[in-house]
Amino acid sequence: MPVTVRIPTPLRTVAKGNADVQAKGDTVEDVIGDLERQFPGLRERLVDDAGELRRFINIYVNQEDIRFLDNKATKLKDGDEVAIVPAIAGG
Repeated sequence: MPVTVRIPTPLRTVAKGNADVQAKGDTVEDVIGDLERQFPGLRERLVDDAGELRRFINIYVNQEDIRFLDNKATKLKDGDEVAIVPAIAGG
């Protein structure tokens, strides 16, 4: 089941310059695995050694923050849009 994944500018070098890619998976975690298969090194930028999302990475499914859904276990369906958004700090 393909979903569209929006890649933020800082990660596009790992994703071969792509802003949008297609990935497969039943859950967000599955999609992260498929992204790693397609673009080795991307997973380590999204999750820590314990397999948890890095605290400065936000992931949205159809504009809904997965922290308010089922986190990495959030179910996906064909045609969903997954956006990876790095947190921005400033002051």
